[in-house]
Amino acid sequence: MSPEHRSALERAERIGEALREVGSALGRVGDLDVLLRLILTRATEVLEADRATLYLVEGDRLVSRMLTGGRLRTITLGLGEGIAGHVARTGRPVRVRDAERDPRFDPRWDRASGYRTRSMLAAPLKNHLGRTVGVLQVLNKRGVRGGVVSFTARDTELLSALAAQAALSLDQAELIAELVLRNRELAGTHQRLERSLHQLSLLLELETAMNRATTWRELAEYALGCAVRACDAEGGALAVETTAGRVTLFVVSSAEPGTVRELPLRPGEGIAGEVMLSGDPMRLVSRPREPRRVREALGRPLRCALATALAGAGGATRDASDAAGGGGVSVGAIVLYNRATPCGPFAAEDGALLRLIAANVATELRLFRARAERERSERLGAIGQLLSSVLHDLTTPLTVIRGYTELIAAAGDPTARALLARTVDEQFELIGAMQRDLLAYARGEKSVIVRHVVVSELLSAYAERIRPEASARRIEVVLDVADRGAALFDRAKIERALDNLVRNAIDAMPRGGTLTLGADRTAAALCLWVRDTGPGVPRSVRARMFEPFVTVGKRSGTGLGLSIVKAIAEEHGGGVELETSPRGSTFTLSLPQRAPGSGAALARRAPVVATPRRARAPAREAAAP
Repeated sequence: MSPEHRSALERAERIGEALREVGSALGRVGDLDVLLRLILTRATEVLEADRATLYLVEGDRLVSRMLTGGRLRTITLGLGEGIAGHVARTGRPVRVRDAERDPRFDPRWDRASGYRTRSMLAAPLKNHLGRTVGVLQVLNKRGVRGGVVSFTARDTELLSALAAQAALSLDQAELIAELVLRNRELAGTHQRLERSLHQLSLLLELETAMNRATTWRELAEYALGCAVRACDAEGGALAVETTAGRVTLFVVSSAEPGTVRELPLRPGEGIAGEVMLSGDPMRLVSRPREPRRVREALGRPLRCALATALAGAGGATRDASDAAGGGGVSVGAIVLYNRATPCGPFAAEDGALLRLIAANVATELRLFRARAERERSERLGAIGQLLSSVLHDLTTPLTVIRGYTELIAAAGDPTARALLARTVDEQFELIGAMQRDLLAYARGEKSVIVRHVVVSELLSAYAERIRPEASARRIEVVLDVADRGAALFDRAKIERALDNLVRNAIDAMPRGGTLTLGADRTAAALCLWVRDTGPGVPRSVRARMFEPFVTVGKRSGTGLGLSIVKAIAEEHGGGVELETSPRGSTFTLSLPQRAPGSGAALARRAPVVATPRRARAPAREAAAP
């Protein structure tokens, strides 16, 4: 084999090895600069060039990676400048025999470096879309004796192949970089979603718990428990104005789980007092100095504290906050003490989470105050209405007492006087029961004292009590008692309901008539009724008969009688019905009864309705007036 053939074979082998090495490196080399260095090295070797340069298109510039002396050096050209810029703009390879005579050649780099460029070969780097992304260039092809010769067409093909490999590596690197960026974005989005989900769960738990709070202590326990767990603190405190002019500090500590300490707090005292006055949205304190009682309640040395004001309207902090020029009116403050894990200062994430919790706690505080104020107003209004009803109900026992005292004065028989005096005592007992009802309602209590009562004895005694007054108004009292057994109800309250029904019946018969008291029993309830022979209830007010302050044709009275009857029936789990016509009206109390031997509570409340009832049988027992 001739030396020329041997040299050509060796060169072909070098070219094949270079291409295989570059192709293999594409799949295993992750560093783009390492890969580009390999491409430049192999291009210099197989093309027998003095130097190799790789330009990348970045906007309107070409930025080079040039291998000189085994080192990568960077130079910059404008797009279209020099032979490399021409190749980048046209997208076609260029082979130059004598660079100095080529008008496209830019000699500035040669003058600056002292290097002399003679021959050049440049090929474009095109991505998978056919867009030129760079230029691969080799300089000064070496001859057999070290001289410089021109690059050949075969060199152009070889450099174009290496340029294609370089473009593929750039595409791959760009794809990997994009994947890495997308993965980072996805990881960040995942973390943000997890953090948002955690925050939403935390706020839902906080809102649910605080909605159950009925006292300031419970509200503070829920709020602090949530904040301490969320920020992994060793303790916390909530300052809030519980009453006008009085601020209470609620303290919890991991040293005493499940315990909430209540401490009085003076304006501006401690971190909570300062933040409450200033309205600071966030304050981080190293080695905080708290009042002694706060330190004792926490039971731990204080390393750091994180505090925020509870922004909102209302409270005694308004003037102080405005004067301090803080972040607005605050309704309180939350303080967290000592980051538990890791042991150190609170992080920015803790501050953001605490502000989020504080915003919800401030809203719940305002709602809690509004609920308490509304309940107080409703209770005061109800107490006023109850007082009106009691004053209304006092009319009956006072009338009876007046009548019986006149009878006592006129009676000469000691036995008769004793019976009359006992009736008076019963009326005083009824007045006392009304007083007890009022006090129980003012305290928020509702009770029904259920006992076994003989129905016939109750109605007979009641009829005897009201007969004198009824006789004076030419009204006959009749008993229609089909049930003579015992029933379960609160006797005092049922007598009060009967008083109101009877009073209405008597008022409905100004010219006299018949008043019937009756009782019978269904499968589940005892029915007590009061019937009159008056003109009936006008159709225009029937739907509102059981509402407070509704009255028909009375010169006096408050219109509370039937609303009281309705309330008493509902307290027993029953209801009241109305049957009315021009020939008279019948009001019936329905009182559910327990099944024999079951021990069950009174039946569920029946609705109060105003619908016609079936006609009742004629009276079976009459008493003389």
